[in-house]
Amino acid sequence: MMEKYSVQINDTTLRDGEQAAGIAFNIEEKIAIATFLDSIGVQELEVGIPAMGQEEAESIRAITNLGLNAKLLGWNRATLSDIQASLNCGLQQVHISIPVSEIQIAAKFHGQWRVMLDRLRDVISFARDHGLAVSVGGEDSSRADESFLLDVALLAQAWGAFRFRFCDTVGILDPLTTYNKVRRLVSQLSIPVEMHTHNDLGMATANALAGIQAGALSVNTTVNGLGERAGNAALEEVVMALKRIYDIQVGIDTKRLLELSRLVAKASNCPVPPWKAIVGDNAFAHESGIHAHGVLQDPVTYEPFAPEDVGWERRLIVGKHSGRHLVLSVLQQHGIILNPEEIQSVLEAVRHQAVQFKRSLTVEELLSLVPQARSYAHAVR
Repeated sequence: MMEKYSVQINDTTLRDGEQAAGIAFNIEEKIAIATFLDSIGVQELEVGIPAMGQEEAESIRAITNLGLNAKLLGWNRATLSDIQASLNCGLQQVHISIPVSEIQIAAKFHGQWRVMLDRLRDVISFARDHGLAVSVGGEDSSRADESFLLDVALLAQAWGAFRFRFCDTVGILDPLTTYNKVRRLVSQLSIPVEMHTHNDLGMATANALAGIQAGALSVNTTVNGLGERAGNAALEEVVMALKRIYDIQVGIDTKRLLELSRLVAKASNCPVPPWKAIVGDNAFAHESGIHAHGVLQDPVTYEPFAPEDVGWERRLIVGKHSGRHLVLSVLQQHGIILNPEEIQSVLEAVRHQAVQFKRSLTVEELLSLVPQARSYAHAVR
């Protein structure tokens, strides 16, 4: 049974989310997203990369000037110029990313891990001397030698980092492996561990939860799972899974998750797939006869939680897989009472049209079938 940790959400929609191919938020959109995340209770926001350039720095400064309740972080490489750029934006917290796998150290430091560690020490010292709180992230933690990863985390802790981020940078872990790797870190560190997971194999949310089960106290998320390649752990999924499965409340107003999803979908120009968990159009839509009949009797038969919990309303859809109970219910809502033969005729017409249209039917289209069904049923008597 999971212990009831106080888990912090550190949302990185404005950093890793925006790093998704083809995504570019303008300043107004960044401000709107940051303000919304803060208003629903997200405790920490990774607001961008100050060293990217003037426009990025301006948007970060604009967010720091909002006076939000959420703590704000800038993402940095282990370079003094990156830290100076964060200082220039008025940030009080910085995240410093360093490679910890052989693959990444070879690519970024020509395999010279001692040079990497010296750089990290110097940059942490510079940041702390300038009054910054420092989080350190192990890029590619999932593919790092576990002993080396622990050594790096312990050094970051000794040099003054307030948190260590475990990064499954290319999304290659499964939940059991994640649990074991993170548990080892948690058992040896006195600073919190943060989860950063990617969805390349479809397990970002599951791995984030596994890390929390292992004792991680912070988790990176993005709205709609936006992020590089296949994306990150989705804010709405992580929050609702913690709430529904583990009864862990993270202080977020979940009733506004749908509204938040739509804001980010519009800003990113990335429509949410209808089957997307929590916020997709089909999340609380029921068409099949068995499911619709069950939900009409008692919603808990086929819903894990009430749609109102995340800002949705239940939808009963008339389509190819609908049964007579749903069709009867919809028609009765419009004051139409049919006998069994007429209902069967309507049902057959619904299924035929749904196949022709390759979609479900609107209420108006359903109602338009009633006169024809009545005529047909009368004719065959």
